[in-house]
Amino acid sequence: MSKYIVTISRQYGSGGKTIAGMFAEKQGIPCYGRDIIRRASDESGISEALFAQADEKLVNGTLFGISKKIYRGELLPPSSSEFTSPQNLFNYQAKIIRDLADQPGSSVFIGRCADFVLADRPETVSVFIHAPKDYCLEQARLRNPMSGVDLEKFVAKTDKFRGDFYRYYTGREWNDARNFDLCLDSSKLGFEGCVSAIEAYLKVRFGE
Repeated sequence: MSKYIVTISRQYGSGGKTIAGMFAEKQGIPCYGRDIIRRASDESGISEALFAQADEKLVNGTLFGISKKIYRGELLPPSSSEFTSPQNLFNYQAKIIRDLADQPGSSVFIGRCADFVLADRPETVSVFIHAPKDYCLEQARLRNPMSGVDLEKFVAKTDKFRGDFYRYYTGREWNDARNFDLCLDSSKLGFEGCVSAIEAYLKVRFGE
């Protein structure tokens, strides 16, 4: 099979991160997620804490609701007053994603709008992992000490952040199936089934 890049977007509790890791391990290829932020910090010289603070501002809704900052690829120099702005921090993450995608061999990316950042590459396969609310809550309980209403609020807030984050930087809707090559319901397929479905799609699209 030729080189491919798989991007995984996912609802919280759908198992998307686990599925991405399982697929990458089975294929023997790297899987990149939150470590993209560390790499972006090293590349830019900007404290990793500032990247986390930018995400926190978005979580709290202090930036959403204003004009979108759709990713165009531009990086601002350290002399710019906007050097540590959320937009520039995201652009550094996008640069890391593109640099990693440039490396020989296939790879997997989790979140961070990687599907949009790499949309111009014909080898990119964008996947959205989703599941019904009850299933996502059931899976979330396995990883969180919260329960009941607190857990429901946490899951809803996390998914809202992911949707807002995606809209802010791409101008598109995170849960719109038209934005992805493949949408999989993990409650029906199971994690292994989702891995198999991605493999089957790759074989049809790129051949052996």
